[in-house]
Amino acid sequence: MDRISALRNIEDALSSFESGENDLQTTEQRVLAVLRTYATEFESESGVSAYRARGDHRADGIVVVAESEESARTRVYELLGDRDTDFRIDII
Repeated sequence: MDRISALRNIEDALSSFESGENDLQTTEQRVLAVLRTYATEFESESGVSAYRARGDHRADGIVVVAESEESARTRVYELLGDRDTDFRIDII
């Protein structure tokens, strides 16, 4: 899914919420699904990729965009504010 498609899908979810077709929980689920799809299909011409942390419950599932596995690990540490977390990094 490209960026424009993702934005259109999010706009559709918001429109459905505003018109009363969907409640907040359904809207959140739709938006989250769009973001997850976008992240897993992420391709960049600038040399960055999407990476997912797996392991410690605090880090598990965090997805970041970075130039390398080591850069992704650093980003996850920064987001957690803690370097004592044990996790691995997988490219998506």
